[in-house]
Amino acid sequence: MNTEFLITSLVVVASPGTGALLTLAAGLSKGTRAAVVAAAGCTLGIVPHMVAALTGLAAVLHASALAFELLKYAGVAYLLYIAWATLQARGPLTIEPQAPAATDLQVIRHAVLVNALNPKLSIFFLAFLPQFVSPTAARPTALMIELSLVFMALTFLVFALYGVFAARVRDQVLGRPGVIRWMRRSFSAAFVALGARLAFAER
Repeated sequence: MNTEFLITSLVVVASPGTGALLTLAAGLSKGTRAAVVAAAGCTLGIVPHMVAALTGLAAVLHASALAFELLKYAGVAYLLYIAWATLQARGPLTIEPQAPAATDLQVIRHAVLVNALNPKLSIFFLAFLPQFVSPTAARPTALMIELSLVFMALTFLVFALYGVFAARVRDQVLGRPGVIRWMRRSFSAAFVALGARLAFAER
């Protein structure tokens, strides 16, 4: 395995973004299990982008302004919805002591959609993976799939670590109403900021 690919992938995965934020919120709101489920959901959300890169759909997305904008604004709308639900203490990522238990399906659905509706991931895969596939490779498609799976594994591991860490401090957070309000507003603002950043993203 290419060491440069591993290091670059780790840096990309560990950088703060929607997936990391969602996993942290899941750990704080629902605990370790929800954090791991959210990490798995974010990882599954990569699959459509991997398929798009392998089939050439990412190139279409990159070339078509309309397709890119439609997917981008769907992602923005979903991030703003999560921000609103978080601020209103509603939904599966509610940070409240008495919040109703969220099902694994609810958590994983949010996580999958957050990553699946981010067109920049498709462009990233289109531009990133081919750099590590030699033009003379005997099976370039198989190699791209292998690299994609490694990237997904790193995503799951890093996000799960984020979420488990958040779950460890959950009891201290839930025992302080002032901290809960601050965290809820901070997460909501962060989702709005990520939505705004995506809204201004270009192909």
